[in-house]
Amino acid sequence: MFRTRAAFSAIIVIAAAAACSAGNGARFVPQGQSISLPPIDGQFAVTANLPARTIGEELPDEGLGTYKSGFWKATLGGFTQQRYSQALGFPPGTKVTIRNLSKKISHTLDVVAKIDGPPANFPKNPTLHVQAHGKGVLGAGYASGIIAPGKSVTVTLKTAGTYLIGCAFHYGEGMHDVLTVARNAKPGQQASPPPKGTSHPSSTPSTGPSPTGYSY
Repeated sequence: MFRTRAAFSAIIVIAAAAACSAGNGARFVPQGQSISLPPIDGQFAVTANLPARTIGEELPDEGLGTYKSGFWKATLGGFTQQRYSQALGFPPGTKVTIRNLSKKISHTLDVVAKIDGPPANFPKNPTLHVQAHGKGVLGAGYASGIIAPGKSVTVTLKTAGTYLIGCAFHYGEGMHDVLTVARNAKPGQQASPPPKGTSHPSSTPSTGPSPTGYSY
């Protein structure tokens, strides 16, 4: 046990040094971001926020939870730029990695519709695709294709606008969200950590107020 904890401490020290050092060829990790460290002997794991320009997705009851947004007048779930479900926001031209955070379930990211602004009226039974569409550029009809557990794809957010997005497999299970592509767009407040095995909406953020820019 002593050796395991010592190894864990050593990795944390090395990770911290890599994050703080920019002059020795080490990767710099900006403030507010973090790197993922693997568990050691199945006993320890470090929970990390997602890297910049990344959308993480999984079922709300796998861990992301759902967020009842007063701004969008809708319940959002299954997608995040940080740790828990939230409205998404990026500037135009951003190349984004869509990462499936699930350990066992495949997901997609499909554009459901383009809207002018709130409210986010998610259609009840939209036609979503499991085959890739859009040639890697987000817009009307875009579909990521099937993203296996732990895998990722990239998409370029070329055109400004506000998009309703969802998972073709689990749209009806709460995997739908709002993605704003606009100058100064920021992610919204995050859902509270959900109780294990539930996906009930939360109206209380797990973080402070939304950053400056777009308020969700």
